Formats: sequence, C-alpha cells, structure tokens
Amino acid sequence: MRHTLLLTLLAFQTCLAQEKLTTIYLPTEESLATRETPGWYGDAKLGIFIHWGLYSVPGWATPTTTPDKVTDWRAFYKNNPYAEWYLNTLRIEGSPTQAHHRETYGKDYNYYDFASVFNEQNKGWKAQTWVSLFKDIGAKYIVITSKHSDGFTLFPSRTLHPFMDKALINSSRDLIAELENETRKQNLKFGVYYSAGLDWSFYTSPITNLWPDLFKSMPQSVAYTGYVDNHFYELIHRYKPDVLWNDVNFPAGGDMLGIMAELVNHNSNAVFDNRWNGGLSKQTILNLTDFDTPEYVVYDSITERKWETCRGIGYSFGYNQNETDEHLLSSDELIDMFVDIVSKNGNLLLNVGPRADGSIPENQLKRLTDLGSWMKINSEAIYDTKPWKIPAMKLADGTRIRFTQKENSLFVILLDQPKSKTLFLPNISMSKESKVTQFGQKNVSLKWQSKNNGIEIILNSSQENFASVVKIALHP
Repeated sequence: MRHTLLLTLLAFQTCLAQEKLTTIYLPTEESLATRETPGWYGDAKLGIFIHWGLYSVPGWATPTTTPDKVTDWRAFYKNNPYAEWYLNTLRIEGSPTQAHHRETYGKDYNYYDFASVFNEQNKGWKAQTWVSLFKDIGAKYIVITSKHSDGFTLFPSRTLHPFMDKALINSSRDLIAELENETRKQNLKFGVYYSAGLDWSFYTSPITNLWPDLFKSMPQSVAYTGYVDNHFYELIHRYKPDVLWNDVNFPAGGDMLGIMAELVNHNSNAVFDNRWNGGLSKQTILNLTDFDTPEYVVYDSITERKWETCRGIGYSFGYNQNETDEHLLSSDELIDMFVDIVSKNGNLLLNVGPRADGSIPENQLKRLTDLGSWMKINSEAIYDTKPWKIPAMKLADGTRIRFTQKENSLFVILLDQPKSKTLFLPNISMSKESKVTQFGQKNVSLKWQSKNNGIEIILNSSQENFASVVKIALHP
C-alpha cells in the first residue's frame, strides 16, 4: 500500500511538472500590465483587414484624398473618401453622398433598409474563398469588422438594441462565426474589429469636423456603455479572438479592464490595439495594449514598441465603386510600403473592401495576387525577422534599400533596380565561408568581396519584378 501511494504521488508530481501553468489575470491595471505580447504577432508581419457591412451595398464615396494628407477636416468629412462612413456623410447637408443617395434610392430611403439587401446579397458568400486567398498571399491573421460605426453587427447579437429592430441592426447570418471557423481551420489567427467609440445608431448628429465634433459624438450613456460591454463579452465567448481591435476610444464607464482580462484568460495568444482610452492615461494604455495603430502612415524609424499600419489598398476601407486604379496603390508601391514597414518593426494590416455579395473588386484582387507572388519568393526576408541596426539606406544612384535580419542572416531588399551591378554595403563584416544569395524564381549565388570596411556584391543581371532580395549569410 505504501509503495502504491508513493508511486501515485510521484506520478502526480510528474504530471504537474509537465503541465504548463496558466496565469489568471485580474481586471486590474497592475495584473494586466504584467502580460507579455505573444510572439506570434511580431513574427506575422502581414494581416488582412476586412470592412464589410451595410455600407457595402451602396459602395459609394468621393475618392478625394487619404487622411494623412488632410488640410481641411470640414471638407474631408463632407467629401469623405471612407465609404464605410456613408451614413455619417449622408447626414451632412449638401454632401455628394447625400445627393447620390437621394438620386439613387430616394430622399426617404432609410440607410438601415440596406440590411435586408445586404442579407440577401451575401447568401452566396463562402468564407473559404476569402481565407484561401488571404492565406495564399501570405497573410498570417485576419481582422473583420464585427460592428462598424453605423452600429450594424455581422453577427446575430443576443444583446438587444434599445432603439432599433433586430432585423435592421443585426445580420441574420453569423458571418463572424463562419469566417472564424474557416480561418482557424486554415491555421491563421483570427481577429475582430469593434467600433466602441462611435455608433451612429445612438448618436445621430453628423460629425462634420475632427475637433470637437468627433469627440463630442462618442456616446457615454449608461444604455450605450452596457450595450458595448455586452457585445464585447459576446465576441469573447463566441469567437475567442486572437486580435481584439477596438476603434475610436471606449466609453469611460465601460468594463474595459474586465473585457481585457476575460479575453486573455480565455485566449492567452490574444493581442490588443491601442485605440481604447476609456478615461485611462496614455501610459496606462501603453502598458495594457500590444501595438500602436497609425492609419495610412508609415513610421520614419525603427521603434521598440510594436506597431501596425492599417490602410486600404485605395482611399477607402469599405468598398467604393468610384475607386479606379489611380486611387489605389500600385502593386510596386504596395510591396515597397510593406517592406518599409517590416524593416521598422511594423506589421501591415492591409484592408480589403468586398462588395455586399462578398466578391473582391478586381483592382484590389490584382494587388493582392501580386503581393502573394512576391511573398512566395521572398517571404524568408519577412516572416520572423527583426529590424537590423538601421532600417534603410540609399545608394548614390537613388536606389532605396531596406534591411531585415533573422538569426545569422541579413536581408538586403532593393526597392529599386540599381543602375550598377555592383552593390557596396558599408560596415558589414563577413567570414570567408559566408554566402550571398539573390532570391528569384531560381535563387542565384552571388560573388562578393570585402572592401573598405564593408562588402561589395555583384548582383544578378536578371532581377525579379518589384523589390529584389539579397540574403547575406553572415556566419554559416
């Protein structure tokens, strides 16, 4: 009996030693601030943002400019290039969107009448089509709008809207669940976007200027705060997202800390963006969140804190039928921007704006497939990399260069075609056994020599389209 008890205790202790201990986080700043950002996020580099909802039915905005170039915010909001802001722009007297809406649908056509149209048009949509495409282009995570600022949810919420009929404000089909299931099936990370700071089904006066309109229009009522809290708990318990991407602040009286603790206790891999606020200090938000979110902006230098540029391929996040090739990044510009972001410790959350039926416009699709083709050849220089000691260099002939590194390899990414076959890189030392390889449909070994405290590389004459990658194995 004694031996049996001893063996049982030893077996129990062995199980405890092998079992990974789980940290339980409390809904306090002190507890949540001890959490480390999961490694997968920093290694992923490329995510896909999806803006899909009622605004996808009209799919209309004036493609004027991107927000990083705005000089007159009143003009921007009246001529808003963001098609997902259709309802707000519709409410601005004299706006082009208002004129278009009245001409196309009639003066008395309610925006929320698009709900029945959206539900009907997306009946043929299959999540597998999207996820297979996004995985093929090299994305590692997907983030979709569960509720944008118009208040319409892409899931049949159990939380009743205090002022609106469920059929007008909730999707009849759980589109979030279908996308989440397929995303995880194909081994990608899954995230949800939620607009907690703005909801035009609660606040009906249009936003016409950045300051103070945008900030005055954020609902803070007890009814709205409870509504938002309940939605977040629904999203956590239904989908356990890997990314919880909140937008435009959080109601000051809301259960922000409880929501964060609830998610990380259900999914230890989860990350949070920095657009929460909720009445907390900037330093507290930095302590509680995992990455910063510049919009249509790329940082100038390497930052220690992780960041993620979010932007559309064109001027809009939501589908805009008025966007032509002149309003979209070219494939070359997209790839160059992506490389630039990664070289500075950033991720790119590249937005896709599908039509109401779920189809992706051809001009967006072309850019995505070009990016995918480039990634199939050059992804080693992207995934799991870290910034080098400098992110960028420019040759005398104007050729732009970006750098990434991984283990004992340095990746030199040429954003332009050099005028010379000779590439000199200063302040790099290599051993005689080091190898230099240029990526392509067939990788090519390159000749190199040490010179003037650096190395000189003879490039291959036939380079690929778009950015070209040279791998330097410093210590084989």
